[in-house]
Amino acid sequence: MTPTPTTTSSSTSTTSRPRPRGAGTSRVGTARWVYALIIGLVVLALAMIASVMFGSRTTSFGDVMDVLSGTADPYVATVVESRYPRTALGLLAGLCLAVAGTLMQGVTRNPLADPGLLGINAGASASIVAATAFLGASGRSDTMWWALPGALLAGLLVHAIGSAGASTSLVRLVLAGAVLSAVLMAFIQAVTLSRPKVFDSYRYWVVGALGGRDFEVFLSVLPFAVAGFCVAVLLAPGLNALALGDESAASLGANPLLIRAGGLFSATLLSAAATAAVGPIAFVGLAVPHIVRALVGVDFRLQVAFSAIAGPALLLLADVVGRIVLRPQELMVGVVTAFVGAPALLMAVRRMKGNA
Repeated sequence: MTPTPTTTSSSTSTTSRPRPRGAGTSRVGTARWVYALIIGLVVLALAMIASVMFGSRTTSFGDVMDVLSGTADPYVATVVESRYPRTALGLLAGLCLAVAGTLMQGVTRNPLADPGLLGINAGASASIVAATAFLGASGRSDTMWWALPGALLAGLLVHAIGSAGASTSLVRLVLAGAVLSAVLMAFIQAVTLSRPKVFDSYRYWVVGALGGRDFEVFLSVLPFAVAGFCVAVLLAPGLNALALGDESAASLGANPLLIRAGGLFSATLLSAAATAAVGPIAFVGLAVPHIVRALVGVDFRLQVAFSAIAGPALLLLADVVGRIVLRPQELMVGVVTAFVGAPALLMAVRRMKGNA
C-alpha cells in the first residue's frame, strides 16, 4: 500500500525557516526609546543645574534653590542669575548644532557631515572680519549681527552652486562648501594678519564661547532657530523615505529634491543662528547624531527629537568642564568640544571602515 503523502515536513521546514530581516528589525522598541528619553531629560536637567552652579565661584544646589524661591542672599542671587544667559545660549546653540548635524548627515548620507560642510562657519567668520576691518564694527552685539547674514549668505551660495543644473548633486554640494570655505579662510587670514586690531577682536570669537553674552543675543537669534527647527520636524518623515534612495522615496510619494533642499535650508538656519550667537563650535553637529543613532536607531523623527535633547546637554556639560578645569579662569567651550568630538570622529571613521 502506497503511503499517503504528508505535508508535515514541508510545514515544519516552513515554520523553522529563519525569519527574514525586515523593516521591523531596524526599529527601536518603544520601551527602549522611552528609557532613552527619560535618561536624556535627566542628564539635560542635571547639565542645566550644573551650568548655574559652577563657575569662578561655586554655589551649592541649595543656593540655586534659594535664588529660584527668592530667598537667597543678594550677592549669591547676582552670581547665579549672571549664569542664566549662558545657560540659555547653551541650550539654544546645542539644539541648533545637533539638529543641523542630524539633517546634514541624513541629507548627504554621509556620517561625517557637519554644519561646517556648508561653509557656514567660514561665512560667519569672513563677515565679522570684513565688518570689523572696513565698517568699524565692535563689541559682541555688533559682531553677532554681522555673523548671521554672513553665515546665511554662505549657506545659500553653496546651495545655489550645488543645485546648479538639472538636479542637486551631493558631490557638487560638498565641493562647493570646501571651495567657498577655502576662499573665505584665505580672505580672513589676509585681513587679520595685516590688521592686528581686527585679529584681536576675531581671535576671541572664532574659538566659540557661551560666556560674555546676554539675553539680547539669545532673543536675536531665537526666531531663526525656531524656524529652522520647525522645518526639521516637518521634514523628518521625508528623510526616512530619502534614506531608502531617491527612486524608492519618489515611489512612496515623497519629493527627494524638495526634501533635500528643505533639509539643507533648515540646517543653514540652525547653524547660522548658533554660529552668530556663540561662535563656530566644532564637533557638536558631528558627535551628537552618532550618539543619538546608537540610542534610538535610524528613524529621523526620533533622531531630530533626541538631538534637541542631547545637543544642549553635551554643550552645557562641556561648558561646565571648561569652567572647572582652569578655575578661576575658564577654558572656552569650543576647545572642550574639540576634545570630545575628536574621539567621536575617530570612532565614526572606524565604523565606516568596518562596514566598507
